[in-house]
Amino acid sequence: MLDVCLLGTAGMMPLPHRWLTAALMRYNGSNLLIDCGEGTQIAIKEKGWSFKPIDVICFTHYHGDHISGLPGLLLTMGNADRKEPLTLIGPKGLERVVGCLRVIAPELPFPIIYKEIEGAEQCFEMNGYRLKAFRVNHNVLCYGYTIEIDRSGKFDPVRAKEQNIPQKYWSVLQRGECVEAEEGHFTPEMVLGPPRKGIKLTYTTDTRPTDSIRKNAKDSDLFICEGMYGEREKAAKAVEYKHMTFYEAAELASKRTVAYALQPVTDQTGTLYGRRKKDFPKCKSRKRRKISRSYV
Repeated sequence: MLDVCLLGTAGMMPLPHRWLTAALMRYNGSNLLIDCGEGTQIAIKEKGWSFKPIDVICFTHYHGDHISGLPGLLLTMGNADRKEPLTLIGPKGLERVVGCLRVIAPELPFPIIYKEIEGAEQCFEMNGYRLKAFRVNHNVLCYGYTIEIDRSGKFDPVRAKEQNIPQKYWSVLQRGECVEAEEGHFTPEMVLGPPRKGIKLTYTTDTRPTDSIRKNAKDSDLFICEGMYGEREKAAKAVEYKHMTFYEAAELASKRTVAYALQPVTDQTGTLYGRRKKDFPKCKSRKRRKISRSYV
């Protein structure tokens, strides 16, 4: 199972109940963090999740509201006596930018592995899933990400019994591993059905609508996309600063290419438009219009 939590969704300025950009994905004991804005540590603790399993941190770009929480997170990991390597992935200049931030976190008890993204697209094989970075259109070099998880066929206990495969090997075969034992040689193909549809998630923020987003978000089970401006009259401002309006983000998801879509306008509790009236008292409710299976 893939767990997804939007830890922070605020833009530029953190709010009392809405931290800066960060999204955490958990899969098979591995944790992937995309961006690490101010307040990320607090949001993780409020969620009740742990820092320890985080083994990969990706950055979309190097504006402060997407990376300013990194030094504190690294210090917390170090204070917890972490020894396992931490992989950082991001646009060109990754090691230089992180090196500057680490002036206040110079000594860590664990190694950091830097992987700079090369070109318009690049794939990484990570801990049982594929991570693909693709370039988007912001006013600095910026990337979106897709996470793809393959799913093997369903385990068939009837077939296992018919072939006299001892039950103690079932879990090994179900993981896709072969077994060489006194009882014989057993392979996953002997007990697994055809491969099932995998899981695909696409995450992109701080960008104009692009063909790269349309291509990479296609057939996603979950599409998380930025929406900076909710007023139609701010469309020109979105173009100037290279962000999206809510309407443009919804349009990207409205072509029935994705199963579900979210614009990151939620707080860390997951409540859509959580605390909107308190944080944005001048914001007026508008009648909702159903757009495919996208959600705002």
